[in-house]
Amino acid sequence: MRKLNLLVALLCMVLCTQCSNAQNKNNMTNTNNPHYSRTDTNKLNVPDSEWKKILAPGVYKIAREKGTEYAFSGKYWKTDVKGMYYCAVCGNQLFRSGAKFASACGWPSFYEPIRKNSVIYIPDDSHGMERTEVQCGRCNSHLGHIFDDGPAPTHQRFCMNSAVLDFEADK
Repeated sequence: MRKLNLLVALLCMVLCTQCSNAQNKNNMTNTNNPHYSRTDTNKLNVPDSEWKKILAPGVYKIAREKGTEYAFSGKYWKTDVKGMYYCAVCGNQLFRSGAKFASACGWPSFYEPIRKNSVIYIPDDSHGMERTEVQCGRCNSHLGHIFDDGPAPTHQRFCMNSAVLDFEADK
């Protein structure tokens, strides 16, 4: 299993769009994003032309153009602080830190979302692979992919990009 995770991580590093500094450009909690809310769960229908004006370039590349940050480069891939993960684009609650686990893939990994409708699943056959893309359930931003090699109880691995996640530690 560990070799498979490493192989997937290496394959993604070669095939995926490179957004190496996206995690340092994540500024979605500031006031320049009128769509950002950690309490509003209403579905957003914002055109990419507007998101491009609001989002930092690295965040836009991943969230709206389905890019990927380098493995082992994101700020949350090895974080074990207790708290809540939100969509950096719209503020939607996504994952609780209790569902996060250490994975050899190089990206933050979770075994379940906070709510059933926090995320949506889209078939993805890009790069000659059959995968399932995970998007934010509120703004349809690309977050990462889901695989069936995670721990119990779900045996799923939500492999997410740090650059499109916001985190708030428990007080």
